[in-house]
Amino acid sequence: MQELPNISLALVDYPGVQKSALWGLADLFSLVPRLAPDVPGPEITLVSTATLPKQSFTAFVFPPSLEQQRGSPQDPLAHWAKSQHHGGAIACSVCAGAFWLGAAGLLQGRPATTHWALEQEFQARFPQVDLQAEEILIDDHDVITAGGLMAWLDLGLHLAGLWYGPSMVSKLSRHLLVDPAGRAQRHYSSFRPNRTHGNSGILKAQRHMDQHLAAPLASADLAQVASMSLRSFSRHFDRATGYTPAAYLQSLRIEKARNRLEQSTATVAEISWAVGYADLPAFSRAFKAVTGLTPGAYRDRFRTAPQSRRP
Repeated sequence: MQELPNISLALVDYPGVQKSALWGLADLFSLVPRLAPDVPGPEITLVSTATLPKQSFTAFVFPPSLEQQRGSPQDPLAHWAKSQHHGGAIACSVCAGAFWLGAAGLLQGRPATTHWALEQEFQARFPQVDLQAEEILIDDHDVITAGGLMAWLDLGLHLAGLWYGPSMVSKLSRHLLVDPAGRAQRHYSSFRPNRTHGNSGILKAQRHMDQHLAAPLASADLAQVASMSLRSFSRHFDRATGYTPAAYLQSLRIEKARNRLEQSTATVAEISWAVGYADLPAFSRAFKAVTGLTPGAYRDRFRTAPQSRRP
């Protein structure tokens, strides 16, 4: 029988850390010897600024945060993380925990993910990182990053698979009643356009799009609504919202379609027409490009309205 390696895992208890994720990861790995008595499970250590152990760990994790604690290169925890990684530890983060790995200088030139709502903030602070916020988890060998607040489950299962094999992932998933694979953040992210930019003309155009979503809504018509020339409108719209008018309109239409798929009993074709797509295949392609799911698959997963009983 192959001897199992001794695994040591450090969970970083930094200021503002999400306690449910911190202890959730500890609880997840405490299940390993319960589900497989011949497997010892990892040794778990909680690490904070007050207790920075010098021992080397197999891996360390910066869990999510519900606060605005983002870490800085001067923070002792960032120095500790850099030292651990240089010593061979796998550096891991969940959600806003990626800011701490970035502060430690461990993500430069690497692919990484964080919560989709933190994408712009993260890119502004760490432009050298290949941020892929649509992904739930990215394994870059010695650095593993996971996306949303609850992605600590994905990270925990992934580490369990690395250390104990797929059978342990299956046992943990069945015990916890979670789906071990097949998810992506873009299934869950939503379009939240900026409306606090202070440009009254662009705001009028945004409201017009909200109210006339099924209309063609050409940029020239929107420019008239904003009382601007087409060239000026395009420039100001991009500056105010971060999108071209066409990209904004598509994102808005897909977001409205998502809401209707979740909450209404209208058919996919009816929803397509309602949000401005006369061509159903074009709508389906655009919807899948944004969400990663077909409209039907999205409805099956996220439906909140009762199913209609059509003959």
